[in-house]
Amino acid sequence: MTLPQSGEFSLPMRVYIEDTDAGGIVYYVNYLKYFERARTEYMRSLGYEKPAFPDESLMFVVSNASVSYRSPARLDESIRATACVTQMGGATLTFSQTVMRGTTCLVEGQVTLALVSNEHGNPRRIPAAMRQKIEGL
Repeated sequence: MTLPQSGEFSLPMRVYIEDTDAGGIVYYVNYLKYFERARTEYMRSLGYEKPAFPDESLMFVVSNASVSYRSPARLDESIRATACVTQMGGATLTFSQTVMRGTTCLVEGQVTLALVSNEHGNPRRIPAAMRQKIEGL
């Protein structure tokens, strides 16, 4: 996993049999799992384990996802998932994400996360410390 100067996080992976359909092609919903792994490791690289805010009873939830499929990944291929924060609101983070095979973009999308309270699901502001870390990238 790498975090280049551009702020784009990259997580290398391999396609396993469990990720594929009977034809050895990655099942479409698994790309969302790859996106999730990249976002999770991105946050971990900033020092935030899951759950990100256990003492404050806060959590991130997906509020929107848009995915465009370009080309399939296949069994045993080396791929990488990327994540880059492209927009930050008071309580939201929007990530631009891809799954790549070499320089070929297989899947691209945008995923918006909302920070909410565990108890009632009400939106909460992103803490200043996290905001500063993300903006510093």
